[in-house]
Amino acid sequence: MFKRLALMTALLVSLLAPAGPALAQGSLSDTFSGDELVESGQQFFGSAAQGLASVVERAVSQFGLPNGYILGEEAGGALIVGAKYGEGTLYTRNAGQFSIYWQGPSIGFDIGGDGSKTMMLVYNLSSIQEILGRYPGVDGSAYVLGGFGMTVTKRGNVVVVPIRSGVGARLGINVGYLNFTNQPTWNPF
Repeated sequence: MFKRLALMTALLVSLLAPAGPALAQGSLSDTFSGDELVESGQQFFGSAAQGLASVVERAVSQFGLPNGYILGEEAGGALIVGAKYGEGTLYTRNAGQFSIYWQGPSIGFDIGGDGSKTMMLVYNLSSIQEILGRYPGVDGSAYVLGGFGMTVTKRGNVVVVPIRSGVGARLGINVGYLNFTNQPTWNPF
C-alpha cells in the first residue's frame, strides 16, 4: 500500500515538475550552491537535519541551483479536506530577506495532522513579488513520527520545492495549492 502510494506521488510530482536543470536560471541574482543550502538547512533543522543533504542533493540534481530559499515552519491537518498554514523568511542574494506566509486548502484521501520545519528551494525568481500567489501541487504523506519529504509546485516560471521535516501522524495523498502572501491570514483560500 505504501509503495503504491509513494509511486503514485512520485509519478504525479514528475508530471507537474518541469524537466532539467535549466530551471536554475533566474534574473533576481546569483544562485545558492548545494553546500550553502545544506549548511543553512542543518543550522535551521538542528538535530533533525540527518538526511537533509541527500534530499537537497536530489532537488539540485533534478532542478539545478535555486536563486532563493525559504526557511520556516508550518502546521496542517486533514480529514479528507485539509488546510496548511506556514510562515518563514525568503532569502535571496541581492534583494535580501523578506517575511513570507503561506496557506492552502487540500482535498483527497488524507487523514491526520502534522507540524514541520520547512526549507523551500525557489527557482527562476526574477522579483520578490513573483513568489506571491497560488502554487498548485500534489502531496503524499505516510508517516507516524517524522522524516524528510520533498514536493514540487510550479506557477508560471517560478518553481518551489518544499523540503519538510516534521512530526505528526499523516497518511494519504491530496491535491491542493500553497498561496504565498506577504501578510498572515487564516483564510486558506
